[in-house]
Amino acid sequence: MYTEIKRTVLVSGLLVALAASATACGGHAGGGGADKKPDGTATWRLSSSHGLGNIIVGGEPVTGSKPSGIDKVPYQRTYTDGALYAPVTGYRSMAFYRSGLEAIYDDVLTAGVKSGGASGDVLTTIQPGAQKAAFDALGGRPGAAVALDARTGRLLALVSTPSYDPGSFSGNTLGDETAWKALIRHKPDPMLNRALRLAPAPGATFHVVVAAAALERGLYASVDDTTKTPLSYALPGTADTVAGDSPRCANASIRTALRYSCANVFAKMAVDVGQSALRSTAEELGFNDEKVLTPVRAYESAYPTQTLPAEQLARTGNGGGDVVATPLEMARIMASMADGGRLVAPRLVDQVVKADGSTERPTVPVGRTGQAVSRHTAEQLRSALTTAVVRGEDSHGSWFITCTPQADGRTVSVVVYVARQASDGDSAQAAEQVAGRITAALS
Repeated sequence: MYTEIKRTVLVSGLLVALAASATACGGHAGGGGADKKPDGTATWRLSSSHGLGNIIVGGEPVTGSKPSGIDKVPYQRTYTDGALYAPVTGYRSMAFYRSGLEAIYDDVLTAGVKSGGASGDVLTTIQPGAQKAAFDALGGRPGAAVALDARTGRLLALVSTPSYDPGSFSGNTLGDETAWKALIRHKPDPMLNRALRLAPAPGATFHVVVAAAALERGLYASVDDTTKTPLSYALPGTADTVAGDSPRCANASIRTALRYSCANVFAKMAVDVGQSALRSTAEELGFNDEKVLTPVRAYESAYPTQTLPAEQLARTGNGGGDVVATPLEMARIMASMADGGRLVAPRLVDQVVKADGSTERPTVPVGRTGQAVSRHTAEQLRSALTTAVVRGEDSHGSWFITCTPQADGRTVSVVVYVARQASDGDSAQAAEQVAGRITAALS
């Protein structure tokens, strides 16, 4: 059962497929319109109609409004493909308040209701094809998918399943109340935004952070240096061992260890790096940051801050030991390796069009950004991740992470997390298939 507890540890050994590419790891009546700029963003022409303003995806409104017949709240929100875009829009209800972009940009979206004129609109970064591909591929399985432009931080897909239709409770009738109660009682929780607010253990995906810390500290000059790690590594102070799944994991280089998900290598590497240096690199890459806004708030991805015994430190090397991460965080890490070590600010909104027709760029999202690791470290790992396909799973779920080059020279990091259910088949295969669908839609 998944909950919205920030530091819940759900997974230890999961699937991660790391960059296998050669270059990188019902709207207003009358409507509005969008002109594409060279960077792919849109300039929106505001509708002249009354009612609630709209949230725009790919130049088309995915929200609308209709008269409610109630003087105090004259308009009721409607949604197009509500379940598909719920992680993007949030909800607006006459009885149950609002969330997400509906809440953050309430003043813009309700300006016409208050003034009797037109309302403003919010233009998102989401690419409809990628969003739908991820949503359809995930189906009803509990999971999440994120596609993030490595250079700009634009979120091209933000998917969470199972989802919900915000239009089912946007009014204030008995039917709306029934729909709301059914949703909040449903397990697994369809109103949990798993892309931003589910933080399982990152498992093998955390190997990238450990490798970055080792390179930053100078333990290895390149990803091709041998790590001098026995195939079966004894955890310090215990009788326990961590073994690599492949004979190639004995004395493997970072490049080989990433490719074969060598648990022995990264357990030893975490101890060799030391907790202070590993934590520092993790934090530079976005862990332990409570202020990540897209502008919708994302939960904190955490690396332990209390002093750990060597045995526990070793376990963090494989993404265990109280290490947790959101799908958004892992997308940022892969984007950083693809873009010279720079940690990008993720953003869900391209532009806000106010009621008077004036436009403004959204404020810079809050959260840690900037040069996270050196360009040398990023380039080394980027070269290693072009050939790495590291797999691993347990009874809880699977990750799939990759970077995909675009025809226009951009790189997009794609992250999929799929929770494992007893009635399901292979969650690892499902995660890989979802990522493949997203990559194809982005091309």
